[in-house]
Amino acid sequence: MNATTKTISRADVTLLPIAFAVLGGLTLLFASGYAQASVLHDAAHDQRHAMAFPCH
Repeated sequence: MNATTKTISRADVTLLPIAFAVLGGLTLLFASGYAQASVLHDAAHDQRHAMAFPCH
């Protein structure tokens, strides 16, 4: 029986979370850049109410 093992380098493990953070940040940046101001305000307003944070 032949068993092969695959090793993951340390660079791959440390770059993966950074790549996900950059991708998530760019997604938020572009989504908020193309959204209308009223949509962003309403989303933030609803989130504040969902967390029971007073905003009025």
